[in-house]
Amino acid sequence: MTMPLSPDLTDALATFVAGRSPGHPVLVASDFDGVLSPLVDDPSASAPTPEATEALGRLATLPASDVRLALVSGRDLETLATLSRAPLGTELVGSHGAEQGVVVGTAGRDDGDEPASTTVEGHPFALTDDERSRLDAVRSGLEAIAHDAEGAWVEDKPSAAVLHTRRAEPDRAARAGDAARALGAQHDAHTMTGKDVVEIAVVDTSKGVALVRLRDELDAAAVLYLGDDVTDERAFEALSSTDVTVKVGPGETVARFRVDTVEDAAAVLAEVARLLA
Repeated sequence: MTMPLSPDLTDALATFVAGRSPGHPVLVASDFDGVLSPLVDDPSASAPTPEATEALGRLATLPASDVRLALVSGRDLETLATLSRAPLGTELVGSHGAEQGVVVGTAGRDDGDEPASTTVEGHPFALTDDERSRLDAVRSGLEAIAHDAEGAWVEDKPSAAVLHTRRAEPDRAARAGDAARALGAQHDAHTMTGKDVVEIAVVDTSKGVALVRLRDELDAAAVLYLGDDVTDERAFEALSSTDVTVKVGPGETVARFRVDTVEDAAAVLAEVARLLA
């Protein structure tokens, strides 16, 4: 059930929108899983809610001189593009900032049950020989850890490997998570713990670094960012007190505002679209 947005958040969104000026659009950015899409046991089944899809579509039709749209996710760029069904012109940041691109083509959007064919123009990305070697070792180590925790599995990314434990028994999941974090330290990698995931990356980046870089590239007047996970705290921390940061769901946060559900998150985006229109 969608709750009305708080007056303080509504006022902050109005101030956010009013801050745009010629050559300085506002940047509306959001995490995908847990914000636009409900969290599910099978990550490949994730899909944005109808309300989120509608709000993103409305924002995408507005002049780029007023607003730019971005999705910032731990997903790899290709998977994020496919599952999010992001509209044309959307900036995509994948792998917690290691990958970046923009949606330049879409096809097959009539059937809401099937992900669209999305064409993304990505920035060049490559690992060094040392990074490739360490990533291979991390993947092998995580596969061994997952083998001992029934229900756990490993996801491959261009610069990281991820242990998923959502389907594992809680005690085994906890032990597997501890072992994964020890593995990351062993290989001098960058380890991030999220909701039932431990990601070990060989490239040092974060959603916060990526979001600040994107704001600078677009010369944005202000940023709105919605996130739900521990990794989104890096984005909240990187933004200024004049930006609008929104935590979706429970848990400690440094975000300025909080909403409860993915439906509420879609309502935030819809309110921004309404104000901009």
